[in-house]
Amino acid sequence: MKKETREILFKVILHMLAWAVLLGLPLYLMIRFEVKGGFLLTFYIISLINGLIFYINYLILVPRFFFRKRKYKYYLSALVLIACFYFVSDFSMKILNGNEPEARKTETFDRSPDDKINPGPPRGGPMAYRLPLRGSHFIGYFSTAVFLVFFSLGLKVLERQSKIEKLQEEMEREKLNSELAFLKNQISPHFFFNTLNNIYSLVSISPEDSQNAILRLSKLMRYLLYESEQGNTMLSQEIDFMNNYIDLMKLRTSEKVSLGVRLPEKFEDRGIAPLLFVPFIENAFKHGISNREKSFIDISMEIYGDSIIFRCSNSVHTARESETIGIKGGIGLENVKKRLGLLFPGRHDLKISKSEKQFDVILRINLS
Repeated sequence: MKKETREILFKVILHMLAWAVLLGLPLYLMIRFEVKGGFLLTFYIISLINGLIFYINYLILVPRFFFRKRKYKYYLSALVLIACFYFVSDFSMKILNGNEPEARKTETFDRSPDDKINPGPPRGGPMAYRLPLRGSHFIGYFSTAVFLVFFSLGLKVLERQSKIEKLQEEMEREKLNSELAFLKNQISPHFFFNTLNNIYSLVSISPEDSQNAILRLSKLMRYLLYESEQGNTMLSQEIDFMNNYIDLMKLRTSEKVSLGVRLPEKFEDRGIAPLLFVPFIENAFKHGISNREKSFIDISMEIYGDSIIFRCSNSVHTARESETIGIKGGIGLENVKKRLGLLFPGRHDLKISKSEKQFDVILRINLS
């Protein structure tokens, strides 16, 4: 609400400044060129009429008719508006003509006797104001009124389009936040309980390892609950989250699983949306591990300036064929695809491929 109030206030101030310049201009002309007072009065009457045409169309006719798909009523109303104010303008000019009967005479400059014989440019003296003739008044009024109607229409359309674009951006941000919350809710519950079960089994075997696991779990939960709430995080924090996540998932793996992790340690830290990479890692641990067969998971990330290349590969097992087929269309990965499309339109490339023995994900992101 405060933002809308500021925008309205800024618009009002902008209009007031424009009117201040417009109404102050004739005062400057009077001083600079010694124009008589009749010009000032006429200018202000015409400006008032033009201002009424502009704001009636801008504030009433366009929102009420043009934006509500009643364009024939709008054009008819605009025509009536122009016609009505023509009579007001014409009446005002007649009053001014009545008040200044000498106004239609030729210039009243001071001339010498020689100037009457050989008239030439005046040597000086105040310029007399001449009210416009009826024909020229009609043409000038009509062209100005039509211009003001279409100018106010275009201005209102542009403002409305800008407002629509802002609303769309706000909706996209809300969609991103809801998808992020959904993704966090998807990751957290089963991962949390599985990790607690693994820690529980470690307590009697290795109290020290169980303590380290609890510490890592607390860091993960803090990241999920607080650090990623702002909708943006640092790349270093995201990599720390992935390392802690992988270390905890190791508790579930047996000696039959070959795990390769190559995440960068030295790089230029950048801002990035949270939880973009962990769904791929989670799917790899969920679908790429077999307790009966040899398995592998290979995770790597490379950073080159503004470019990030993330790779995740895992083995595919016959017993999990039905599950693995659904990975490409899984909820978590579909969620990430949508977020990537909103966050990095035209600046990312996601390739997901599956062979008989291997499932691969390659994600390239351009942060610039």
